[in-house]
Amino acid sequence: MPLQKKPDWLKIKLPYGNEFKDVFETLKSYNLSTVCQEARCPNIAECWAKKSATIMILGKICTRACRFCAVTTGNPKGYIEPDEPKNVAEVIKKFGLKYVVITSVNRDDLEDLGSTHYARTVQAIKQKNPDIKIEVLIPDFNCKDEFLKKIIDARPFIIGHNLETVQRLTPYIRDRRCGYEKSLNVLRLVKEFEPKILTKSGFMLGLGEGEKEIIETLKDLKDAQVDIVTIGQYLQPTRRHISVKRYYTPDEFNKFKKIGEEFGIRYIISGPLVRSSYHASEIF
Repeated sequence: MPLQKKPDWLKIKLPYGNEFKDVFETLKSYNLSTVCQEARCPNIAECWAKKSATIMILGKICTRACRFCAVTTGNPKGYIEPDEPKNVAEVIKKFGLKYVVITSVNRDDLEDLGSTHYARTVQAIKQKNPDIKIEVLIPDFNCKDEFLKKIIDARPFIIGHNLETVQRLTPYIRDRRCGYEKSLNVLRLVKEFEPKILTKSGFMLGLGEGEKEIIETLKDLKDAQVDIVTIGQYLQPTRRHISVKRYYTPDEFNKFKKIGEEFGIRYIISGPLVRSSYHASEIF
């Protein structure tokens, strides 16, 4: 199926400038990946020009195969880069960042699903950058208490986990090992284990959901005590991925933002180009 023509409000600038090149070369020299590159984020030029990037740990190969995602799917066969926590911490110090977002692929090939390595990375960042605020965007870790507690005990500033889409579309859009209720339970458990940690989640529009389903999703996130919600437009990364069913206007995104705020969600970032970590630090 051919890629749909994007509306004017989704036109973006191409990467440019010395700042962009500096981020690219530095990350490459430390053998680090960013979700900006791997997931083909539309905001890469803007964020990298500001020396802001979401660092993706645990490798470039995801063990799950969601139909919307551009990250490579496969079997990493248990490999983890042992120096990755140290390298991430050093890059952050080099850039002088005060706020950083760490995310990862799913690692179902690992006994602890990568939770120990994830926690070590957060701890390494804190040791080398004591004043930094760390936001993590985690996999579901199969909703296992012991794995989630490892992340919580590392004490990031925000723990995020995305619903990605509405309940009805979850089995069709996301990998079979994912789940709508499973993801909500991850967010609930984080709050149950440590109520003071801020929680965050996000979902995309344009996959075939209806307005009533969007509103229900916002209600579910509020009921799960999620503090921050992001809503963005799904963009088909390649012809192999699920096609866009509809492009929402900026006014429609504002409408859903207001509905979420009326439900009592503390912070909502809603717009066509919004992604999980887009302008993450600016909320605070």
